[in-house]
Amino acid sequence: MSHSLLRTSFLALLGLAGLQGATSCVSQKKYTELQQQYQALTQSRDQLQASKQALEQDKTRTEEALRTSLLSKNQQVNQLNENLSGAQQTNSQLSADLRSKEARIAEMQRILEQKDQAVKALRQKVADALLGFNANDLQVNLRNGKVYVSLSEQLLFKSGSTKVDPKGQEALKKLATALQGNQDVNVLVEGHTDNVPILKGTAGLQDNWDLSVLRATEITRILTQAGLSSTQVTPSGRAQHVPVAQNDTPANKSLNRRTEIILTPKLDELFQILEQN
Repeated sequence: MSHSLLRTSFLALLGLAGLQGATSCVSQKKYTELQQQYQALTQSRDQLQASKQALEQDKTRTEEALRTSLLSKNQQVNQLNENLSGAQQTNSQLSADLRSKEARIAEMQRILEQKDQAVKALRQKVADALLGFNANDLQVNLRNGKVYVSLSEQLLFKSGSTKVDPKGQEALKKLATALQGNQDVNVLVEGHTDNVPILKGTAGLQDNWDLSVLRATEITRILTQAGLSSTQVTPSGRAQHVPVAQNDTPANKSLNRRTEIILTPKLDELFQILEQN
């Protein structure tokens, strides 16, 4: 309630009292009551004014807090937008990298499938070239993506000898003919023996290592003389250490005395793709 309104009310009260005073005197008690009413109204006005000021201060503080909060939220939104933009760029790069890797994997799969087909075709070609030989003496198998040509000692060598018999030479020359022109194949010649030590005093041989290596070397020589490139043929000797059967019977020992010619496709293209990763 404003000061003027209080004053007007008080004057109205005084006027009313004056009118009454025209007919009768205003008692001191009535005057005191009017003063008390005026003081109460004045106090109420002051309280209302103080409440108004407090509310205005609260309003100012609230508005300032809201402005500060809004500014903070705007900054957070801007930061989130920047993070989102960066994440989108990162995702775009990751997607590009993923597509590139998927393309390389697809290319690797294509090369592997081609190699598998080529190995199967090679196995068939070798088997056809060696078709006339006894299956007990010569076998052509496909294992682990490689072609294994297994030749028995009986086909290739006399006991303890490193010189290939004519029948064995015929088989090796046919194999070389089948492989000629195929530079994408590595040829590993592995000589194997049983566990029976060689006779002491055998010329040029100390043990089964020597026997297996020299036999592999002799076979390598025949293959290269028959037309295979010397850069793709490697001789090796395994002695008795990689048996295919227990050396406990004459039949099993005969199985272990063998030469394995392992044909492995070169994987240069595949290795190049792997290096790119």
